[in-house]
Amino acid sequence: MSEFFIQEQQLNMITRTVVKDEQGHSLFLLVGRWGSRGDVLSLYAMNGELLAGIKQVSLTFGTRFELYKGFDKVGVMRKLLNFNADFYYIQRLHWTVLGDIKEHRYSIYHVNRKIMSLDKATLLTGNYFVLNVTNDEDAPLCICIAAVLDYWLYNKKKIKQPFLKVNWGTC
Repeated sequence: MSEFFIQEQQLNMITRTVVKDEQGHSLFLLVGRWGSRGDVLSLYAMNGELLAGIKQVSLTFGTRFELYKGFDKVGVMRKLLNFNADFYYIQRLHWTVLGDIKEHRYSIYHVNRKIMSLDKATLLTGNYFVLNVTNDEDAPLCICIAAVLDYWLYNKKKIKQPFLKVNWGTC
């Protein structure tokens, strides 16, 4: 099991996000942007090798994200339920995400096997998200999924219905 650290408030921004290990060494670079259909985030190793990516795809009933390992599409992530706990499903990989997304405390499972857990930590250099990944090979996809969940959390677009205002004094 390995731990990966992402500085809080960096994951949902349209900037470059560096993912570090426990000793503070840079391991991955997450670059790209969100906001409209076709936008992509890509995760690179520090040597420039593309490891994973996630592409935003719009649907009539919401947004979904396609996950890529290298250049191969490996899954499609969508939000399924939002009652007391959030529930997300990644098709093809058969992964589920359960937990408290608002508090940044959740886990990814394949059936009953834990793939990753995310929590918060405060270090001397600031506040971080800590990803505990069971298999290092899954880390790039887990980092991309964490970025999507952060995006959904901070960029909820609430459609407000216009209020019809009638001035009865001019009738």
